[in-house]
Amino acid sequence: MTFQSVLEPSVKVSHRPDRIVVINDHSSTNGGTAALCLLSIRHFRARGIPVTFVCGDAGENAALRALGVDIRPLGSADLLMRAKLKAAIEGVHNTAAKTLLDEVIAEVAGPDTIFHVHGWAQILSPSIFSALKKVAHRTFIHAHDTFLACPNGMYMDYQKNEVCTRRPLSAGCIATNCDKRSYMQKLWRVARHNALVRSLDKNANWAGIITIHPDVVTKFTRAGFPADRLITVRNPAQAFSNTRVLAEQNDTIVYVGRLERDKGVLDLAKASRTANVKLRMIGDGALFEMLAQNYPEIELTGWQSPKQIGGLVQDARALVMPSHHPEPVAMVIPEAVQSGLPVLVSDTAVLAREIERRGFGLSFNVFDAEHLTSRLEKIKKMPEQDMRSMSETCVNHGHDLSLTQEAWSDALLQKYCSAIEEVPAASLGVSV
Repeated sequence: MTFQSVLEPSVKVSHRPDRIVVINDHSSTNGGTAALCLLSIRHFRARGIPVTFVCGDAGENAALRALGVDIRPLGSADLLMRAKLKAAIEGVHNTAAKTLLDEVIAEVAGPDTIFHVHGWAQILSPSIFSALKKVAHRTFIHAHDTFLACPNGMYMDYQKNEVCTRRPLSAGCIATNCDKRSYMQKLWRVARHNALVRSLDKNANWAGIITIHPDVVTKFTRAGFPADRLITVRNPAQAFSNTRVLAEQNDTIVYVGRLERDKGVLDLAKASRTANVKLRMIGDGALFEMLAQNYPEIELTGWQSPKQIGGLVQDARALVMPSHHPEPVAMVIPEAVQSGLPVLVSDTAVLAREIERRGFGLSFNVFDAEHLTSRLEKIKKMPEQDMRSMSETCVNHGHDLSLTQEAWSDALLQKYCSAIEEVPAASLGVSV
């Protein structure tokens, strides 16, 4: 298997799986990972492929059951909802989760069964990989973030507020207090990551570690993952708007996401006041009340559905993503670009270089207040024709940043089929 970026349109597959076992912490949409996991299940069932869904929570998803999905719930809760000692132990190794996977593998694994892990860090723990090693050659692990590579999941030193360049689990990594909360929390993350390294075994014959952008690959090779196990499949995205947002006629800057300090919303609030631009923040989080009190000029909408967001960006000139940490791929970026909205992106983001290279917007140093302010001013004062040209470039070529939902599920199935065809049934390692 060689490193490749999957960007093909809808494809036909020659030897599809007879069952797909999807594994994720949550059975309801509580974030991007769960949303994509559930999307894949719906697409697989629409194609008539049986799906077994192993989830860490109670598995209370009536819509999936109505689709005939075989749900195998662990019945547990997120680490933050458990007693501290219990969470500390089970976060490193959840024996019950491993037992559940062992049972499912023994029951459903056949020559054409595929296993696909999405999320594991909040409930299931690294223990699931010990169970999956026996079917590694037909197991795909989706790296929606970089928790597989970095103990704190983001290659970010939150104490110094700077991007981390250390090698995971090196002496420098272990000695550095980079956690949001405390050094004790960092040491627990190191313990969990050591357990992950032992359970996962980076050199095992995994069918593929799926990254979501070509520029993320180096984050995994830095952590010791073999390049020939890394596959890039860009995420699916749908535009906020079915018609081009007439950005050149608008003057409102929008932000879509969590209202948290590491998302850079305070930097954006300050810069927008200095640049005297209208700012609308769409989302919720710990800083909502503080922003409302200290920045009354900002329009705060709270959480909004995708359909509502589409209406709220029609008067927007650009979207800003000012994250401090290295965002793997924030889907609001392709969603905005494909709607005709130019974007301003922190240069810590994986997409930053591509955004500038393709003419979809500008990048900035989020740790330099003057630089962010100057970028806002540049977009505000950009001549109408230039703004329109950038908006049209976004609409005409923005789909290069992502896949459609159909192409995404096709790409996954294509990889599944390759794994089935490449490995003889006799090597499965379990009774079939």
